Amino acid sequence: MAKEANGNFEIPREMRAIAEQSVEQARKAFDGFMSAAQKAASRIEGQASAAQSGAKDMRHKAMSFAEKNVANSFEFAQKLLNAKDMEEVTRLQTEFVQRQMQALAEQAQELGQTATRAAMGAAQPGS
Repeated sequence: MAKEANGNFEIPREMRAIAEQSVEQARKAFDGFMSAAQKAASRIEGQASAAQSGAKDMRHKAMSFAEKNVANSFEFAQKLLNAKDMEEVTRLQTEFVQRQMQALAEQAQELGQTATRAAMGAAQPGS
């Protein structure tokens, strides 16, 4: 490096050009990294939002099903209180169990479909 008359060091032009190129390349690399990081963060936020929405749907459905099942149980209990004989109790019990088994199967299927939709929505790129 050459020394100027005033005592400062002069950086050769070639070295200055290389340093400027290096700084510019580093800036571009950093900008690319930040852009990729922002896209990834947006994707994660979208997936979290979709998962949260799916969980909310599942919770609402489960609470609705629980309310229906409890109401059906109370209705069944009321019918049992009014049964005239053991034959009617047996018939009511059989009907109740059959209806509940069907309802539970339908509820399980619906919850499964909701869970699948939620999982697919959370996995969607850009959700």
